[in-house]
Amino acid sequence: MTSRDDVAASLEQLLESLIKMVGRANQNNDQLQKRMIEMTQNTESLQKRISQLEWIMKGQLKERDYSPVRNYPTHPHTHSQSEIHDHISVHF
Repeated sequence: MTSRDDVAASLEQLLESLIKMVGRANQNNDQLQKRMIEMTQNTESLQKRISQLEWIMKGQLKERDYSPVRNYPTHPHTHSQSEIHDHISVHF
């Protein structure tokens, strides 16, 4: 009779362990789903912000194209100041 009781007790412990494992797995699954939802929301927020920045950049490019003021690129000076002064004569 003791062997049947031992088997029954072992099966009961096994069942309790399995129930706890399933409970932890469900908790982990819930946490992962919450994280996925947060990540999806963050991604959507970033996509909206990128769209806003693209819209702003396009507007600035249009304004620049229609502006009467032009910004031309500057070229680096190839001469030092002393060389420039040597070639410029100032008369008073």
